[in-house]
This record gives sequence, structure tokens and C-alpha cells, in this order.
Amino acid sequence: MKIAIAKEIEVGERRVALIPDTVAKLVKQGWEILVESGAGEGSFFADEAYEAAGAKIVADTGTLWYEADVLLKVGVPKEQEIERLREGANLISLLNPLGKPELAEKLAHRKVTAFGMELIPRTSRAQSMDALSSQAGVAGYKAVLLAAAALPKFFPMLTTAAGTIRPAKVFVIGAGVAGLQAIATARRLGAVVEAFDIRPAVKEEVQSLGAKFVEVTLDEDTVADGGYAKEVSEDSKKRSQELIADRVAVSDVVITTAQVPGKKAPVLVTDAMISQMQPGAVIVDLAGEQGGNCEGTEAGKDIQRHGVTIIGPINLPSSMPVHASQMYSKNISTFLQYMLKDGELKLDFEDDIIASTCITYAGEIRNQRVKDALGVRV
Repeated sequence: MKIAIAKEIEVGERRVALIPDTVAKLVKQGWEILVESGAGEGSFFADEAYEAAGAKIVADTGTLWYEADVLLKVGVPKEQEIERLREGANLISLLNPLGKPELAEKLAHRKVTAFGMELIPRTSRAQSMDALSSQAGVAGYKAVLLAAAALPKFFPMLTTAAGTIRPAKVFVIGAGVAGLQAIATARRLGAVVEAFDIRPAVKEEVQSLGAKFVEVTLDEDTVADGGYAKEVSEDSKKRSQELIADRVAVSDVVITTAQVPGKKAPVLVTDAMISQMQPGAVIVDLAGEQGGNCEGTEAGKDIQRHGVTIIGPINLPSSMPVHASQMYSKNISTFLQYMLKDGELKLDFEDDIIASTCITYAGEIRNQRVKDALGVRV
């Protein structure tokens, strides 16, 4: 069986699906690994490192894709890439299946068996395969560094000959993996941190990191399957915004991370709230690609609004490609080995990890959430 690592072609994507250390382990297990020439350059892994690990470097993109029994990627494949896969091949990648469900139709038409790494269930058994969490952690960390660089103040409290400088106040909205990593990073830099989430169960995690949890009581369930926050009613959104407004007004930095898979991100920071912030304050909106949690966010741009800098970064994990690739490589290789038995991919659809992650199989769309997303769009 040939396992192939594709070179990413999306502009700005610097990660690679497998790093040389992981390749070496797979080669020792007897697998044939093909690596597209230059696949690791963006994350500082040279072709020579892959060759030393036992992989075969393939210069021709079409040859690599066609020969692959299992094709490993990071970013969502483009249509021209899907057409390179031969019928019956297997694809494992981030596929954004709820945001771009039409991709599943193309994969099914090609009779490709496709697995979306975003759909790995959030269970202890699947924790080492959870790419969404590993990459969200990178984004949360980098978001704080962007904020610290843009803020015209220090983060920590400093006692100087010129007097005592108070620490920056950071408010994190959304205490998922990205939010928790943002909290931890801001605390390490010395900021005073508060955090908000509609899920009361995350209070303990927030407090364990040294931040204050800002609570709101809502009269509805706020947790979706897998532990993610779910979309709530307009009344709940209004009550949340009232509480958020008070905290935003006194914060030097606001970091927003609230997203609902396959849907537009909820607007939590309004223009009126931004106008109440101190000039020089910074907002980093990690939901920019899904429309933004902040009114006025422009994905991929830094803008000024009422004297406040609003940063809408795109694909932050790719800005730290060495460790982002290292973690993704661990996730995808663990998932791959979970399915490999006796030299073949063994698909047990009674297994919750395989069943929830498999999007297309034998020319059909298997995942019900993707089917529902397609139904909405038709």
C-alpha cells in the first residue's frame, strides 16, 4: 500500500501532513511512503530529510496523486486535485465538510473514500487524533502574540523608576481549545485575564488557568454533541451580549473564538461595544473566516475602527508550521494506523471514530451532517 504526502497549493499554507520523524516510523512498520517534492519546504523539512527517513520523493504531482492508495493532506483539496485521484483511492485531510459540503459530492462522484479530520469525535479514545483541537491550540497561542505586538502597552505589571505600570486586561470570548490556550498564553505574559463562554462546564478549566470566569445564566442547553458550543436563541444571544459589553468596554485586548461548525459565526462584539473601548485597544477575531464574532471584522486584514485595531487573521496554524505540522502529523498518522490492519485499510463502520469521520464511501455520501448541509443549500 502506497501512502502519499501531497504538497499544499493553497496560498499561505505552509504545513505538511507528515513530518520526517513520523514517516520513519511508518516506513519501519513496512509502509511505502511517497512524498511530493517540496511538500515539507514551507515547514522547514527538506526532501533530503524525507529520503533519510525512507520515503520516495516524487517530482510529478499527477503521478503522486494517481499512485496513492492513501493520500494525506492538510488543507481542503481543490477540484483539480480531486480529479487527480484515481477511483477507489482514499483521502485523509481537513475537508471543511460542513462549510463546503459540495466537495463531498465531487469526492463521491470520483468514488473516493474520504475522511475529514475535523470530524474526529471529541472522546478520550480519539484524543490523539483530534486535529481540530491541536490546530486550534496553535491559533489561540498565536492570537495572543498578535495582540501583544499590536497593543501600545505592556502586558505584565512592571515596577520601574518611573512608577508602576498596571498589567493589561485581556478578555477571551469562547473557552474552547483556542480560547483556553489564549488564556494560558496571556497569563504567561502577565496580563489580567477574564473569559466568557455560554457553557458553564468550562468554568473550572478557565479558573485553573488563573483567569476569572464571567458567567451568564441561560434557560437552554448550550452544549452540542462532542462538547462544542451550540447555536442558541436570540434571547440568549441578547443576554450574553449585555454581559460581554460591560467587559469589552474595560478591556485592553479582546480575543474572540466563538464558532459553530458549518454556520456563520455569531456576532458577539458590536460596533457600539467597540466605540466604548479605549483608543489603542486591540481585538483579535479568530472567527473572521466564518464571518467574524466582531462587527466589522475583515478576514485577512487589520483595520481601525473607533481607534481600536481589529485583526482578522486567516489560517493562524500555518504561521507556526513547524509545531503545527508536528502535531497534525501525530493526529493523522495515529488515525491512519488505527485503520490499517494486515496491510490494508479496514473500515469498521460500527466504530464511532471511523463512522463519524468517513464522509464518502463507494460513491455515496455517508455522513448525515454533510447530507443535511447539502439539503439546506439545494
